[in-house]
Parts: sequence; C-alpha cells; structure tokens
Amino acid sequence: MKVVLQNLTKKFPNRNKKIRSEVIAVNDFNIEIPDGKLIGLLGPSGCGKSTALNLLCGLQKPTSGKLFFGEDDVTDLPAENRGVGMVFQNYALYPHLTVKQNITFPLENLRGADKLTKEEMSKRALEAAKLVQIDELMERKPSELSGGQQQRVAIARALVKMPRILLMDEPLSNLDARLRLQTREEIRRIQKETGITTIFVTHDQEEAMSISDMIIVMKEGVIHQVGKPQEVYDDPTNLFVAKFLGTPPISVFHGKVKGGKLYLGEDAVLTMKNVDDREVWVGIRPEGFILDDKGAMCCKLTGVEVMGRDSSVISTHPTLEGTEIRSIISADSKVNEQAETVRFTLKPHKVHIFDKETEERIYFEAD
Repeated sequence: MKVVLQNLTKKFPNRNKKIRSEVIAVNDFNIEIPDGKLIGLLGPSGCGKSTALNLLCGLQKPTSGKLFFGEDDVTDLPAENRGVGMVFQNYALYPHLTVKQNITFPLENLRGADKLTKEEMSKRALEAAKLVQIDELMERKPSELSGGQQQRVAIARALVKMPRILLMDEPLSNLDARLRLQTREEIRRIQKETGITTIFVTHDQEEAMSISDMIIVMKEGVIHQVGKPQEVYDDPTNLFVAKFLGTPPISVFHGKVKGGKLYLGEDAVLTMKNVDDREVWVGIRPEGFILDDKGAMCCKLTGVEVMGRDSSVISTHPTLEGTEIRSIISADSKVNEQAETVRFTLKPHKVHIFDKETEERIYFEAD
C-alpha cells in the first residue's frame, strides 16, 4: 500500500501560557512512501517522529494537510477503520491473557461481514505466531516471556488483522544489544515475507540504516533528507544529516577554501575545483583517513584501539569541532603508538564541506 503525506502539519498549544506561539511537531510533510517497503523514520528525541506515526494511525488529527493510503483519503478516517497495525514501544500486552488471546484480541472486535468464527480466529492467530516464530508459546502469559518474545507477540497481534500498513514506534528500545540485533533482523524478514508497507520510528541510526529500504531523517518537525540508507550516508544534504548518521560519527573541522585548496589550519589537505574562497565546515568520515607518513593532514596521536579486522586511530587536531577524531583503518596497518603525531591522506569522496552559516552541503570536484 502506497502512503502519501501531503503538506501534513501538526501543531500543539504551547504549555507555557506566556508564549502564544504554537509548537509545531510535524511541519509541512510532503513525501510518498512506496508500496511494500520498510521505511525508517529517524531523528533525535523530540523531532516529531512519534507524532508523525500517530497521525498515520489516526490517534491524532493533523492541523492541516492530507494523508492518503493508496488512492484513499484517510485524513479524517477513524483509527479503527484505517486498516493499520500498530506496535507500541512498551508492547502493550494484556498481562492476564495468554499469547494466543493477546494475538486474537483485535479479531474479536470485528463486526459485520468481517466477523470471524472462533476457528477462523485461531487459524489466523497460529499463522501470525508461526510468522514470528512463537507458535510454541501460545498458552504462556506475557510475564513468562522474555523481552524479545513479548516483542514478537506484539508484532503478531498487529499482523493478525492483515493490515494495509504496519507502524512500529521504537520497537527495539526495550531490548538488550544482542537481542536488538536479532530482533531487527526478524523484523526485516517478516516485512519481506508479508510485503506490508512498514514504517518504524527510531532514534538509533544504525538500526534504521541496517534494515530500511529508505530512511527519512527528521529534525524539529522538518524532513531534512529522504533516500536509501547508504545514499544518505554517502551524500548528506547538510551538516545535521552528516553528523547524525554514522558510527563512529563523522569528524567535523573548522576549515577554509583558499586558492582551490582546502585548509585545516595550516594543512592544505585537498585540492578542489569549483569552490570560491570561504570558511567552511569540513566533515570527514572515519573511513576517509588513509594512514600515510607523508600525508598532508597532521594530527596529535592519543591512542589506538584494535578491533579485530579494523583499528581505530584516536587523535586530535587544532581545528577539530569536538573532542577526538576516530579514524578507521585496516588492522594490518601498523601505527607507531609511541609517536606524538600521525599523518593522513584523505579520500576525497569521504570528505564533505558545508556552508559555515547555513550548514548546507557545498559540492566540489577533487583535483
């Protein structure tokens, strides 16, 4: 099911009575979500992600704008009539019901032509349970399940209705690191098997990038960039997106372009075309550093962390905005840990420059 958000805006009254202006949680969303895709709605806390999800499922009404499922205008359609499955952050399972009863609960409320017999409900519940691999737990209560199993019950309950759209609000936030990894892979598998258009909210960029067909990066209610995860990572539209995506994060420096060269302090680290002389923000991805004794960029070495196949060289630079640079290099590359400095050559396609005032991306050609 294709989903279209057309000039969608949601405003809330300001709780501070002295301030008359409204709080804009979702600001003029215009986006088309393709049918059958897994979409990550990504951004820092308070950026409007959950509000956008609540607008999609009908728990809140937009202040203005339109919302379409396929060709159907669902802007004013009640939540129960939208055909949406919702997985909440806290799972919202009924503690006194068994797994089977929790899964079948949404089916018991169907009326009219959609009403099912008990046999049909049991069959649908078993199919949903098998899909999320909890069919052997049907008689247990939620208190007898692990966090990951409870999450699967919540997903099965959302899927049993055969929804047109599946929505997930921070679905993995209550799980430990290992279980998060396992469960996000399960979510991807389930989405592929069902083909249901799925939108999930997260502030974890690694989580979103690992399983999404497309990510939507938000800040303060505004969409900053939409695209395939790797494309957004490689080609950020502004400094916020560049800083938000990536682990370790991008290193940001105060730089300047002068005479066709990019300078970090006194170091001319790149030669570039088509950029006028100006001060800029310079972002360098961790994998953009090449260890080179004759490299143009000289940093103060503070440590080396070996992480199996890779090593993380930790250093600082006078122009650095932040506390440390983490450069990811092959573990085969040897670093003299007793040295005071370390030198790098930079990979041009891993270096991004941004306007100092607007923080918008400046595109250049490396010479």
